[in-house]
Amino acid sequence: MQRHCHDLTATIEIPANKKKLVLVGNPNVGKSVFFNELTGLYVDVSNFPGTTVEIHKAPYGEDILIDTPGVYGVSSFNDEERVARDIILHADVVINIVDALHIERDLFLTQQVIDMGIPAVVALNMMDEAKDSGIIIDVEKLSKLLGVPVIPTVAVAREGIAELKTAIGKASCGNADPMLEDEFKRISADGISRADALLVLEGDEEVALCHDTAPQPLREEIYLRRRLRVNEIVEQVCKDVSAKKKLNKTLGQWAVRPFTGIPILFAALYAMYWFVGVFIAQTVVEITEELIMDGMYREFITSFIFRFTAEESFLGELLAGEFGVLTMAPIYLFGLLLPLVIGFYLALSVMEDSGYLPRLATLVDRMLTSLGLNGRAIIPIILGFGCVTMAVITTRLLGSKRERFIATVLLGVTVPCSAQIGVIMGLIAPLGFNYFVIYFLTIFIIFVAIGTFLNKVLQGESTHLLIDLPPLRLPRFRNVVAKTYTKSQAFMKEAAPLFVLAAVVITLLQVSGALSWLQDVISPLTVGWLWLPREATVSFIMGIMRRDFGAAGLYNMSLTPAQTLVGLVVITLFVPCIATIMVMVKERGWKEGSYIWFGSLVIAFFVGGILARIIS
Repeated sequence: MQRHCHDLTATIEIPANKKKLVLVGNPNVGKSVFFNELTGLYVDVSNFPGTTVEIHKAPYGEDILIDTPGVYGVSSFNDEERVARDIILHADVVINIVDALHIERDLFLTQQVIDMGIPAVVALNMMDEAKDSGIIIDVEKLSKLLGVPVIPTVAVAREGIAELKTAIGKASCGNADPMLEDEFKRISADGISRADALLVLEGDEEVALCHDTAPQPLREEIYLRRRLRVNEIVEQVCKDVSAKKKLNKTLGQWAVRPFTGIPILFAALYAMYWFVGVFIAQTVVEITEELIMDGMYREFITSFIFRFTAEESFLGELLAGEFGVLTMAPIYLFGLLLPLVIGFYLALSVMEDSGYLPRLATLVDRMLTSLGLNGRAIIPIILGFGCVTMAVITTRLLGSKRERFIATVLLGVTVPCSAQIGVIMGLIAPLGFNYFVIYFLTIFIIFVAIGTFLNKVLQGESTHLLIDLPPLRLPRFRNVVAKTYTKSQAFMKEAAPLFVLAAVVITLLQVSGALSWLQDVISPLTVGWLWLPREATVSFIMGIMRRDFGAAGLYNMSLTPAQTLVGLVVITLFVPCIATIMVMVKERGWKEGSYIWFGSLVIAFFVGGILARIIS
């Protein structure tokens, strides 16, 4: 009797005499859609990291269907691959989902499953996109070369699902690499299963340890031979008749090569600056904030409130004063921040839907490795420009505790959220492009310095980057609008109560005299070190409630261009908002959370004072 390394029943409850049907595929090939269609149960179909890390199983007729995390190969390089490996080793049938657009990539995993001797059936998904891209695939010939049933599908349209259900009963072991047979006979002499034996040959130390044997140094040889075999199969079954795809492929390659990718990156950032910082921050906000909210709305609401209460009374100050719940909060929220947030999310959604963001991750991988991260960390960093709180949560996708800590520090100290970016753009755009460059370089230098320092002092190394590069395509209008609407709506739901709360707190501090007392206490630092007006203390206090609210506090102050720049740098590097601090404590613990909080205070005021002396 052949032995497997792990006892799957110790992890997953599987009734006796039930066949284990296992969904296997690369990330983002549509496995969760197939799981839903085959079982009728709802599973999150989002591409966000973590949605398929947990194991999903459901009855399928008389058998059990199990979903696995998206992986590029059966190995043990990270937690996702280890989970997938342990389930695949016990599969009675593997249902392998292959992206027709990336068939040359996905078939590597297919051939590995075949080499493991596990009965398999292939669902060749996204055939509609392959056809639109000019790719013609000979499905019948592909099935013959692999030796397993291959079913063309479009899962989102339910095309091919019925045929796949029929093919599951016809799953076969396929055509394995014949050169592995002699090695299998040697390794399997003591009853090790063929699947475990292959992983031992490929150098999997965990599987080898389970069988009290030494891992074999054949990984590179086997992988290279498997890659050549897959390339030969693809050449025989695929035909590319689209000049458009070739052009997209060329542009995609340009985007990840430093010589061409860096200019493309700067062009994309400048386009975003012009759209958000110039068009939205000046033209649109001039209408929404100055004309509509600060003009017509403020006049209406103050005259209405002061009919019922005195302007100098506590209730008058609370409702319609300088920091009033019905004046400052809605004027900043709807007049200033909302248009800027919509503009930022619109630009970010275009970059995401076009397929550029994964290429950005590949482009910056080498740079982030020097900071103790890899290119995958660009995902929470980019998300941080939308919402740092959400981004801190997504640091879970990184491969080690060390990487998660470094990414959390960088997010908490140097990355401004979308609402804060909106205010920053609104304040710095009128000063000219030179001030924007100084601001950007200051934050970037601090970003690099912190990452480099932590990479030197913390033990361990960054993990390797494995990421999917989808084809470049024109953004879909419906997708872009839907993403922008959803994220902007989420911002409003989160920000509105906090803006009201901040208005109440600031008004209470002002009326009670505590605000003036705090200004006196902090003024030696604010005035003496940062060379800012005493009133800037209010912005720092508001920044603790919400970072963008603190930046907005600088909006109506009479500041010189240099003071504005220093204030924005300090607000950017200042402590994260309360929501982010709470998430940091939850994710990293009180000790690490406190280090980040205190460190951000020291860095913000130290850098602000140095910058004030350099540019003055």
